[in-house]
Amino acid sequence: MYRFGLVLLGLLALADLASPLMTDGEHPPMSIAIGSAVIGLISLALVGLAWRGKRWALAPLITLRLASALLAVPAFFASGVPAVAVAAAGIGVAATVVGVIAVLLPKRVLAGAR
Repeated sequence: MYRFGLVLLGLLALADLASPLMTDGEHPPMSIAIGSAVIGLISLALVGLAWRGKRWALAPLITLRLASALLAVPAFFASGVPAVAVAAAGIGVAATVVGVIAVLLPKRVLAGAR
């Protein structure tokens, strides 16, 4: 589950990197899109470190991914946000929660699998 979570968080970081290219300047505002891209770039670096076994990279990675999910929350409450953007925000928030849980789950040893 650990690697699955890292892959999922990495894909979300890539989506954040592309956010300035996908905005119309209003949904999300360009400042939010650029902030998201910065979070995505740093997250990708942390995913790479965590993939190589640097467990210290998990805390900042999880923090940044949760911050990115929080940047999407206003889409649910602001007026005039296109339905596609609201759906993308919902999928992104849900995928973030799944990815964070996946990297935090302890490894399990199956009975008799030694």
